[in-house]
Amino acid sequence: MTTTPTAPHGDLDPRPRFPDERGGVAILGCGSIAQSAHLPAYEQYGVGVVGVWARSPATVARLPSRFPGIGRVYRSPEELLADPQVRIVDIATPTRGRLAWIEAAVDAGKHVLAQKPLTDDPAEVEALVRLGERAEAAGVRVAVNQNGRWAPPWRLTTQLLRAGAVGEVVGVTHLHDKPLPPLAGTSFDDLGHMLVTDYLNHWIDVTRGWLTPARVHTVQAVDTRVPGQPASARNPWSATVTLIADSGATAVLRITGDVVTARPSCPFWVHGTRGTVRGSVLLGSDRLSLDDGSGTEEFALPGQWFVDGFAGAMAELMTALDEDREPEHAVSDVLGTVRVMLAARDSAERGGAPVDVEDPPARRAGAP
Repeated sequence: MTTTPTAPHGDLDPRPRFPDERGGVAILGCGSIAQSAHLPAYEQYGVGVVGVWARSPATVARLPSRFPGIGRVYRSPEELLADPQVRIVDIATPTRGRLAWIEAAVDAGKHVLAQKPLTDDPAEVEALVRLGERAEAAGVRVAVNQNGRWAPPWRLTTQLLRAGAVGEVVGVTHLHDKPLPPLAGTSFDDLGHMLVTDYLNHWIDVTRGWLTPARVHTVQAVDTRVPGQPASARNPWSATVTLIADSGATAVLRITGDVVTARPSCPFWVHGTRGTVRGSVLLGSDRLSLDDGSGTEEFALPGQWFVDGFAGAMAELMTALDEDREPEHAVSDVLGTVRVMLAARDSAERGGAPVDVEDPPARRAGAP
């Protein structure tokens, strides 16, 4: 059946939910992703941007003319952190060195939305645990910009699962039926096992959430070079990651390589004991349906991952501040994604050997 106002789940809404107070944001590290996604999202949703800072003054010099809502361009991060008008620091710097920026913002008494991946360094995991505890004691909220959680098809899937629409999750499957973005010669190609550690971060994160309350305890990951991949590409172009949860549920994330297709998509399935969710995300392929065995409920999907997902991440932090609670993408939660990702990288380094996520990543023998 088609979704109507009387449909069983017609009251679910995947759009960002902001409180009345949505000002006081400053962006620390205003590079390409901040300019192409963060700022357009905040402009669309009326988020007040106090100011921006980037290492290169030329990078941000023209931003106030492009985005009239920007209050100022800071001369230094110290000036940004000292500004009493700044309530939330949106940290969009590269992964390496980001922990120091988060610590500086917490020490300045600012709430934080930190770019993903939170870290790719096993040695930083325990430091982030302690930082999260210190921030909580100081009344500061630290969230991670896992904006994929608010991509409309994925967000509505999360809402359906929380409503019990499929019963207990049995399995999750993701397929990249689309070309890869340009990788050879970019900074991403400098990362070890890049597809596992960076590119698939959102897929690992949202899948771990869908498997909750079950916990992922074992990971297997294999990445391989594929036919037609140029020698200049240092990273493999194919990756398969398998997650096994303590409930017995499994998940598979599959990138076959640089797919040739006229209709690119990222389809996914969530199979449960009472029903199945089928959908797709990105590149104009967004769709979602729920099959309960007797019929299919089709859902309309407002917005797109870019930029509504970025608005959703900020909206959840602001709503958590308004309601005086931890945001759902708090450091304490996202560290679970980090541990799964590090286990996947370890598995890929070992040629696909299973890795127990319970092992402390910093102590795991053979970790790269």
